[in-house]
Amino acid sequence: MPDSACRVLAVIPPMTQLNTPYPSTAYLTGFLRSRGVAAFQEDLALALVLRLLSPEGLRDVAARVQAMPEQRRSPAVQSFAAQQDRYLATIGPAIAFLQGRDSTLAHRIAGRHYLPEGPRFSTLDVYVDDEGGDPLGWAFGALGLQDKAKHLATLYLNDLADVLRDAVDERFEFVRYAESLAGSQPTFDPLADALAAPPTLVDELLVQLTHEAVERHRPTVVLLSVPFPGSVYAAFRIAQAIKARHPHVATVLGGGFVNTELRELSDPRVFDFFDYVTLDAGERPLLALLEHLEGRRGRQRLVRTYVRDDAGTVQYVNMMEADVAFAEVGTPTWDGLPLDRYLSLLDMLNPMHRLWSDGRWNKLTVAHGCYWKKCSFCDVGLDYIGRYEGASAQVLADRIEAIVAETGQTGFHFVDEAAPPKALKALATELIERNAGISWWGNVRFEKTFTPELAGLLADSGCIAISGGLEVASDRLLQLMKKGVSVDQVARVTRAFSDAGILVHAYLMYGFPTQTVQDTVDALEYVRQLFANGCIQSGFFHRFACTVHSPVGQNPQEYGVTLAPLPPGGFAKNDVAFIDPTGVDHDALGSALRKAIYNYMHGIGLEEDVRAWFPFKVPKTTVNRRRIERALTGQA
Repeated sequence: MPDSACRVLAVIPPMTQLNTPYPSTAYLTGFLRSRGVAAFQEDLALALVLRLLSPEGLRDVAARVQAMPEQRRSPAVQSFAAQQDRYLATIGPAIAFLQGRDSTLAHRIAGRHYLPEGPRFSTLDVYVDDEGGDPLGWAFGALGLQDKAKHLATLYLNDLADVLRDAVDERFEFVRYAESLAGSQPTFDPLADALAAPPTLVDELLVQLTHEAVERHRPTVVLLSVPFPGSVYAAFRIAQAIKARHPHVATVLGGGFVNTELRELSDPRVFDFFDYVTLDAGERPLLALLEHLEGRRGRQRLVRTYVRDDAGTVQYVNMMEADVAFAEVGTPTWDGLPLDRYLSLLDMLNPMHRLWSDGRWNKLTVAHGCYWKKCSFCDVGLDYIGRYEGASAQVLADRIEAIVAETGQTGFHFVDEAAPPKALKALATELIERNAGISWWGNVRFEKTFTPELAGLLADSGCIAISGGLEVASDRLLQLMKKGVSVDQVARVTRAFSDAGILVHAYLMYGFPTQTVQDTVDALEYVRQLFANGCIQSGFFHRFACTVHSPVGQNPQEYGVTLAPLPPGGFAKNDVAFIDPTGVDHDALGSALRKAIYNYMHGIGLEEDVRAWFPFKVPKTTVNRRRIERALTGQA
């Protein structure tokens, strides 16, 4: 008999990922079932995309396109209208191919005469060789048929996403859906206006899917976990639909977005949609909430939970209770999710980038929080970073074996902020002893503990790829960031991983406080040398953003910057603008950095002076051209 009278439905709202389930509902469902609660889960992000990208869905889209004046049709919409019959004929088979259910279709797709091609296919023009041959031959060769077809089919879906955006819902994207309505949005007004507006076709289908899920599971509680700003609008639409037809169902909002951006929530309109909003790790707040809903706990004994009180104002209730230990949260379960219907996409022609969008990875956490928790750009004071807790290698290996038995999938993505080397070493040893036979990848700090011997051990246990933050490749700025690594150390660690046959991706940053143009040019030279010396195979430059919870946001004077005042509002609060006295135009530098690293990932321009990537004059690098080579040989 269940210990609880509640029936809980955990929902992944659009949009998260299309190739694998976002893990929050799997964790919560597994935990609640371990405590005797009837718990279920649904991925409405995948369901929505599959409903839209079906013959029936595209016929609805075509009707919207036909109603549009010619002059308002974007190139994507024009291409869709001109090839409408071909899209309707190919969408079902293309989806089946990307789900791995019809691999032989790759021959027709790769031949370039089967799928209709819209504006997204123009990106292939940059790859055409001088003889006018196969533009993708360099990437896939003569035998890479499945991958080539997967890439072409992904472009086909991206064309359709553009059509949905331009003809149906201007907010639509496969990942950042309606992101601007929520991310660092101080006021609830934009979301409220969007939710009060007439529904789009996307909204109508999402509401329909919501009602189907509620009818299927008959929950008394619905949990909506929103990890990103791009999943907030849809979560509110889902809650709105539930409240309209099933007002007795309790709706609960939580997840990564809430934990970072809604920590000072005061707008009562949020509670027209959600009865409860919980912060940080969800296990303890949910146990308290379920007791409350069953009449066994008063409202003032809730844990880390926002409610709207009888006077109509927002109240934060937090009775102090210990969190459920990480070793006791149980094993996540994917039971109830359609694991055979996820789409393996191949967006970028880079072996490391594809891991994020291609393949059905079981997402698992090695430890809760970050063992380092010092980086000045990170939200080190928040629970998801600051509360570090591990579990034994035996417990982790037991979870891995249970997940493989349930899903039949042996691929794992360890989703830690930075997986601890000591725990990885113990886990790798345990996996090898058990002959587990899994493949795994994850994020680490490039610290000296990762010796060639440890890298080899991790590879033997199934490690295929590692990502980590190099951030700004400058020893001065790395010290200011409290990153705890040096450029030379990163070179040696990444080369150890590469030598062990592990792909290495570097997260890179520009625009950090006091970063000069000279710092940026020197950082790019370091990155060039890391690629040229086989230390890293992949990387991505992103612009530094100051958040209110980071050390920079908390103590800007220590980093030589002044924060701009935050606009008033009772909703989201995260990114904060700052004034850097260096006055550098980082946006202008950023486009050159991204262009350079894109070429480096393809082995292009590795011998060129880094100044060649900038469309304006920049200073010569001060870094010796053999700096990384010397670091690797112990001469630096």
